[in-house]
Amino acid sequence: MIKPKQIWRMLVIQRVLARHRLDEIIFTLHLFRPLRFLLYISPLYWMRRDRGITDDSIQGERIRLALEDLGPIFVKLGQMFSTRRDLLPDAIADELAKLQDSVPPFSGDRAKQIVEQALGDSVENIFSSFDIDPLASASIAQVHTATTKDGRKVVVKVVRPDIEKQIHSDLGLAKQMAALAESFWSEGRRLHLKHIVADYEQVILDELDMMREAASLSQVRRNFSDHASSDLIVPEPDWSLTRENILVMEQVHGIPVGDIAALRTANVDMQRLSELGVEIFFTQVFRDNFFHADMHPGNILVDAKDPKDPKYVAVDFGIMGSLTEDDQRYLAENFLAFFNRDYRKVAQLHLDSGWVPANSSIGELESAFRSVCEPIFERPFSEISFALLLLKLFRTGRRFGMEVQPQLVLLQKTLLYIEGLGKQLYPDLDLWATAKPFLENWIAKRKGFSGLKERFEKDAPDLITQIPEIPVMVYEILQQAQSGKLALQWKSEQLEKINRNLLSNQRTTYSAIVAGSMLVSSTLLLNFGYHTSGVVLAGIAVAILVKNWPNRRRD
Repeated sequence: MIKPKQIWRMLVIQRVLARHRLDEIIFTLHLFRPLRFLLYISPLYWMRRDRGITDDSIQGERIRLALEDLGPIFVKLGQMFSTRRDLLPDAIADELAKLQDSVPPFSGDRAKQIVEQALGDSVENIFSSFDIDPLASASIAQVHTATTKDGRKVVVKVVRPDIEKQIHSDLGLAKQMAALAESFWSEGRRLHLKHIVADYEQVILDELDMMREAASLSQVRRNFSDHASSDLIVPEPDWSLTRENILVMEQVHGIPVGDIAALRTANVDMQRLSELGVEIFFTQVFRDNFFHADMHPGNILVDAKDPKDPKYVAVDFGIMGSLTEDDQRYLAENFLAFFNRDYRKVAQLHLDSGWVPANSSIGELESAFRSVCEPIFERPFSEISFALLLLKLFRTGRRFGMEVQPQLVLLQKTLLYIEGLGKQLYPDLDLWATAKPFLENWIAKRKGFSGLKERFEKDAPDLITQIPEIPVMVYEILQQAQSGKLALQWKSEQLEKINRNLLSNQRTTYSAIVAGSMLVSSTLLLNFGYHTSGVVLAGIAVAILVKNWPNRRRD
């Protein structure tokens, strides 16, 4: 049910849309097409010199300007849409990518009041100095510089007052509009507007929680604390002064990464800097499985104390991303298969991962990927765009019913930032030459003994707690096998023949399988130092084999 405040907000939105001449676009939609005559009776419509223009770039500019007028929530929504290049024309996506978080600051006195309410004391008692004028202002929060009583230079990030109420109000309206669009507009269903709004809701609500951002800061600092060269500098949060609506952290300095002139003046090694950005990205995605998902130039500085060995300085950890282990593996193998032009494997990986429906034709998938990617590979590797490749992957997958998951969208967005930034710093950047060894080593490690050892050591404590239950589980399996209640699923005539053969000696076979599995587990336990558990498990396995050996008297 639409509330009176939402009706008023809709009227405001309508006025903004009309001012930016987006009404023409809206009245072409199926939902509003019966009302299109209202355009033709409007004198303003006939006075427009650019009426009827459908050029994507012009439409994109109109949409961008309208979103800027509608406020920070719609700016954030536009930024989210700008990452969905698998859904939008490139010209419109490019315009939406220009949306900036820079918005007018709110009162410094109000920010001071929020800090005092959150910490339960006056600013003068908490800090030796607090700059009332904001250092920066964005859609969610603004930043003030301060000095702690012990002399540390810090920044204080303060969430905008009443922003949560505004977010919930606009999100409620956005959900209703998305539902209407999907009900009455086929394009709305194709764009999956409700899913996009839901994803956006989760992202923006997470950004409101400064405790969550502080935790992300701590995690990334810990991930890079033992990094050989400390290539990524992350400010340290002050937990004693951080609350849900304020974040106090170490003040960091550097040259804005987008200031190419300043970087050149500082004699920064631009090739090293661009390659380092790629290395950090893949380290976060594949080694740590926790990556900064908002790495636009406004959130990155460069420490140029050593111009030949520059460091990145990351700020604003409000949006973080992670992948499942399966997504990590499939993504890495997809990249390698693409660049090896093994389109059959690409198709198989899409099926195995569940990214496309299981009933999709592998041959049709292979052909589709080949037709899309072969033109890309006609160019030198240094000119091939990773982000474009990922975009082609998503667009082709959608033809087969592929649903792009939110974490993959965040990854795509971050890759677009990283690649664009790397090319800006060093136009001859060969991203593939930097990324390929990393991906190959990661896959080799995951599939090799070291990967097995790592996973087993992680799971060993859980396995040990389950060892006392194994004899009971084995007994139940044997009882079911003997009574004929244990059934397996067979999917071919060949396997059916095997099934018939196995049934003749069912108990012995299942006993051998169970005992063999237990022997393998016991060997691993012994190798990794769990001697007592390994010996116990091996003893149980031997007892099962002796009891059910074929030469023994059968029941």
